[in-house]
Amino acid sequence: MSLSHTDKVKLKRDIGISALIYAIPVVVLYVYFQFTGAKPWLLPVSPEHSDLPSFFNFIEPYLKQIQTRGFFAIIIILGILEFSLGLYEKKWTKSEKLVDIVCFVAPIFLLIPFTSFHKFVVIPFVLPGLENYFSWVPFWGAFFLIAIADDLTQYWYHRLHHQVPFLWRFHRTHHSAPYMGMAMASRQNFIYTVFFSQIYVTATLIYLGLGPAALLVGVIKGLITLSAHSSIPWDKPFYKYKILHPVAWVLERVISTPATHHAHHADTLDDGVGNYKGNFGNMFFLWDVIFKTGIITRKYPKSYGIKFYKQEEWYAQFLWPIFKSKKEGSELSKSGPEIGGV
Repeated sequence: MSLSHTDKVKLKRDIGISALIYAIPVVVLYVYFQFTGAKPWLLPVSPEHSDLPSFFNFIEPYLKQIQTRGFFAIIIILGILEFSLGLYEKKWTKSEKLVDIVCFVAPIFLLIPFTSFHKFVVIPFVLPGLENYFSWVPFWGAFFLIAIADDLTQYWYHRLHHQVPFLWRFHRTHHSAPYMGMAMASRQNFIYTVFFSQIYVTATLIYLGLGPAALLVGVIKGLITLSAHSSIPWDKPFYKYKILHPVAWVLERVISTPATHHAHHADTLDDGVGNYKGNFGNMFFLWDVIFKTGIITRKYPKSYGIKFYKQEEWYAQFLWPIFKSKKEGSELSKSGPEIGGV
């Protein structure tokens, strides 16, 4: 199975549009400095950011707490709430629990060597002497730049793992869960996680001096993506009450909401709600709007997962292709099909 000619043309066009979007923050900053006449790049390189807004100095300690411990607490608290409300029904079986727990716990320890090597060895080697080189970039500009660079890069990483058959099996684990919620929010093949492109893009920008903005973007993005995976439909009031409809219209086109992201995890396209071949946005749903890969229905799918799921062993789902499934006919087995339908 390969991409059709139409898909290839669309892919090339969207990549070209993306290049322009990546350039927007740079162009805006250039115009800003031309207009103000400021030339902060002529100042000595410094790790200090004198232009940081006062509110950031106040919230920075809290942001660091959220990024280090807060997300784990949020996942656990929401998970307990979801479970107590019976939102997993009887779908969270022993085998599903094992996959979810391994995918949540193991990367905490296994990912550190890869990210540390990139941070302390690769970046200084590739960009010697450039640490904090762009610390002069104003906070608003750095925030704008990182928000686009990080999330648009992840959009493409995610989209390609759905559209390129060879890559699909690395992402399949995240879609194998027949439920939505905090239990499966971190459910990923480890190799897919290791090569998360946006991790390394953002780490490089932090090295170059955009750390404070990256911290704020990271926390906002984390909260949005976690809430979009939650089985608690916090967005429903925006659809229910007419007075909130204008807010809903903007909200669902800018960020990922439970309704739009749940549609991505649906196991069918036939109901007019599911869209596992689109709705790729992580923090921003805006990318799906721009590239016409999203649908907005304000409805929730009736079922999740993948139709051809064979409840493969946890080690195959977590570490394919290093370990393969023994389930006959599985995509993760030694002689299994390349793709089962997504």
